[in-house]
Amino acid sequence: MPLKNFIPPRRLLLGPGPSMVHQRVLRALSTSLLGHLDPAFLALMDDIQALLRIVFQTKNRFTIAVSGTGSAGMEASIVNIVEPGDTVIVGVNGLFGTRLGSMVERCGGKAIHVEAPWGQIIEAETIEATLRRSGPVKAVAIVHGETSTGAWQPLEPIAKLCREHDTLFVVDAVTSLGGVPVEVDRLGIDVCYSATQKCLSCPPGLSPFTLSDRAMATIRARRLPCQSWYLDMALIANYWADGSRAYHHTAPISMLYALREALRLVEEEGLPARFARHRRNGEALIAGLVELGLLPLPPVGHQLPMLTCVTVPPHIPEAKIRADLLSIYGIEIGGGLGPLKGKVWRIGLMGESSTEAHVLTLLNALEDLFIRGGWLSTPGIALRAAARIYGRTTS
Repeated sequence: MPLKNFIPPRRLLLGPGPSMVHQRVLRALSTSLLGHLDPAFLALMDDIQALLRIVFQTKNRFTIAVSGTGSAGMEASIVNIVEPGDTVIVGVNGLFGTRLGSMVERCGGKAIHVEAPWGQIIEAETIEATLRRSGPVKAVAIVHGETSTGAWQPLEPIAKLCREHDTLFVVDAVTSLGGVPVEVDRLGIDVCYSATQKCLSCPPGLSPFTLSDRAMATIRARRLPCQSWYLDMALIANYWADGSRAYHHTAPISMLYALREALRLVEEEGLPARFARHRRNGEALIAGLVELGLLPLPPVGHQLPMLTCVTVPPHIPEAKIRADLLSIYGIEIGGGLGPLKGKVWRIGLMGESSTEAHVLTLLNALEDLFIRGGWLSTPGIALRAAARIYGRTTS
C-alpha cells in the first residue's frame, strides 16, 4: 500500500534549533538545480563567501560553508588543526565543550579540560594558568554560546591570552553567529564554525566556517595528512577558496541556494539591528518567565539573548508542559541535556523565531497551562512583564 503524502504539522519552533525559516529561503530551496561546477553555481558560491565574511566580521579568504551540520564544522576544526601528540585546552561547561574534547582525543591529541559548572562561563584566569603550566599548546577551543546551558562566553580575554602564547584560538559559534557579535578579525579568532539552522534561520545541513591565514598555514604544514578526507580543508580550499575550483565533492546545491537567501536577509536587516532584535526579545522573554518562577540558569551578564535556559521548579512536570505546548499550541521548546535533563527548559529565539509576537504567544500559552495546573493565580503577569520591556525599548 503506497504511503500517503507527508504533510508536516504546523509548529512554532522555539527550541534550541532548528529555528523558523523565511518563505524566501523556502522558495530558494525549490529552485532548479545546477551542476556543482556550473559557472553560475560557482558565482553563487562567491556570493555566499562574501556574505559569510560580513556575518563573521572577517576578511579571511578561507570562509566557506562546510557540507554538513554544525557538528561537521566542529569536527573539521579539530581534525585539521590537531595531530597526534598535540595539546589542546578545551573549555568544558556544557555538552558541546565535552564534545570538542572528545574530538581532540579521537585525533590522538591531548585534551586538557578547563571546567566550569554547567551554566557558568570559563574564567580567563583559569585558561591563563593552564597555558602557563602545560608546555606547548596547539590551540585553545571555546564554545561561544553553549546551547545546552544558555551561557554566553566572553571571548576577548581568552583571545588575548592566545595571542600572547602564540596559540591558535578555536571558537564554536554554532548558536551565536547572526544573533550576537562574532568578531573574528578584531579578536584574532583562528578557526570559527557555526550552523545554518540557528540564528541564520536556514534549514540544517551546512556549517559556516572560517580560517585565519595562520590557521591555514598550520594546516598546510601538517606532518601527517588530515585523518578525514571529506573534511580536509587543504583539499576543500581547491574547490571553495583558491580559485582553481577543482572537484572535491558534490556540494549540496539546494542548501547553498537557501543559505545565500538567508544571508541576504541578514544583510538587509543589518547586523546591529539584528543583534538589537535578539537582545530585546530575549530580555522580554526572561522578564515574563521570571514572573512564572522560571529563573535563568546562567548568571546575569552571561545569558544568551537567543537561547534562554531556565530552571523548572520540581513541582512543575516539565516534560508534560513541553508535551502540552506541542500538542495543544503547536509550540516546540527544548528540555535539558545531560545532568540538566528534567531540570531546565531551553527556549530559542533565533533568527526568524525571534519576534515580539512569538514571545507573547509562548508566554500566553505558559500562563494558560500554569493556571490549569494551579501554579499561577495572577493571569497576565508574565505578559505584562514582557510588555514593560517592549515599552521601554521601543519608546
